[in-house]
Amino acid sequence: MDLSKSLYIAAAGMKAQSDRLRVVSENIANTDSTGRTPNELPYRRKVLSFKNTLDRETGVNLVQTSQYGVDKSDFIKKYDPSHPASDQDGYVLMPNVNPLIEMVDMREARRGYEANVNVIEISKALLSQTINMLR
Repeated sequence: MDLSKSLYIAAAGMKAQSDRLRVVSENIANTDSTGRTPNELPYRRKVLSFKNTLDRETGVNLVQTSQYGVDKSDFIKKYDPSHPASDQDGYVLMPNVNPLIEMVDMREARRGYEANVNVIEISKALLSQTINMLR
C-alpha cells in the first residue's frame, strides 16, 4: 500500500473517533438532565454508528460516521417527590445514560484515536526516510 494512503485512512479514523468522543462527552454532560415537568421526557442517550466508504479519488476504503441515533432503552425511575418533574407517585424519569458505559466508550475511542495518530507518525517517518534515501 502507498504510504500516503495510510495517512488518509488514519485521518478518517481520527475523525470517526473524534465524533465518537463528542457524543460520549454530550452523554456524560447530560447524565442528570431530567424533564422540567412530569410529562417531559429526560435526555435520551445518543449513539452513533460507522460505515466503510470508498474514497474514489484515492481508491481507499475509509471509515465514516454513518448516523447519529438514540438509545431506545428504558429510562431509570428515581424517587424524588420534591423534584418538579416527579409524577403523582413521586418518581422522576432519569436519563438512560450509564456513566460507567460512557467512560468505557471514551477510553476505547481515545485509544482508537491514539492508534491512528501513531499510524500517521510512523507513515510520516517512513516517508521522510524514503525521501532521505533518494537524495
